[in-house]
Amino acid sequence: MSQQSTTVEVRILDKEFLVACPPDEQDALQRAAKHLDNKMREIRSTGKVFGTERIAVMAALNITHALLERDTMSDATSNILKSMDSRLNEILGEPSEN
Repeated sequence: MSQQSTTVEVRILDKEFLVACPPDEQDALQRAAKHLDNKMREIRSTGKVFGTERIAVMAALNITHALLERDTMSDATSNILKSMDSRLNEILGEPSEN
């Protein structure tokens, strides 16, 4: 069952963009656009980066870096928990599930 997309208007740095989006994802799109707008405004306010395109690239890099760091921390946390689980199984004399 395919979902029909509708056109949604978002504003980023005072510019309007029309984006095709399924109805059940419109709120997420609006939140993403607001997050991007906030990041771009932060970068623009430093006065160190000029031009909308450069600001957009810097915002994209910052957001991507944050996501990758979160994924890395999630992997590290997962590995720690697996190690602790194995150690607890060893202490309790239970077979490891790995």
